[in-house]
Amino acid sequence: MIAAVIGATGQTGELLVNRLLKDPLFQQVRILVRNPIQSTAPQLECIPVDFGDSSALKKALSGVEVLFCCIGTTLRKVRGNKVLYRSIDLEIPVRVATLGQQLGCRQFVLMSSVGADPAARNFYLKLKGETELALSAIGLESLHIMQPSMLLGKRKEPRLAEAVAKVLMKWTAPLFAGPLKKYRPIEADRVAAAMIAVVKSKMPGIHRYTYGDIMQWANELLPG
Repeated sequence: MIAAVIGATGQTGELLVNRLLKDPLFQQVRILVRNPIQSTAPQLECIPVDFGDSSALKKALSGVEVLFCCIGTTLRKVRGNKVLYRSIDLEIPVRVATLGQQLGCRQFVLMSSVGADPAARNFYLKLKGETELALSAIGLESLHIMQPSMLLGKRKEPRLAEAVAKVLMKWTAPLFAGPLKKYRPIEADRVAAAMIAVVKSKMPGIHRYTYGDIMQWANELLPG
């Protein structure tokens, strides 16, 4: 298969790309980025693109059979500009998915968030919910939506508040049982593994995965 990844430089995106490159199912992995990235992997193709340029995107997506989306920003990175935030977290995935679908891409896998809801009062959860809703309306043959809670693992850019929250959530995770299980923190690498596993299932339709589902699918590639 030929896979393309947007958001390949983030925490989960990097782990996902590393896994794709080691998986014999994927003969080529394209990462769509704003700035070039050096790599020695023969099957990895780094394609700098302007996500607002439909012609460039169509060229980059030609022949792609599955799209993985791990793109995302923070209010801090966009300096509180919610319009810019929306253009990154919603408009880019929807534009890429729409063009991909037109070119014959059959599967799209989205990294979203637990609690995503277009009616939410919280800006982040509302935006994630709106993104899911917009993608669901495109008509993709398969749409897989990962809805993890807090992600565990190393980040390039340390976030103090998040680091403290991770420690607290990791120790209190056993308390999240029953309906609260979906809020348990999860390793980013397990989410990446689950994203690949669901693609291999070739299930048509729209599917959402929270903690228990993600763990189950991740174990297909990452036992234990």
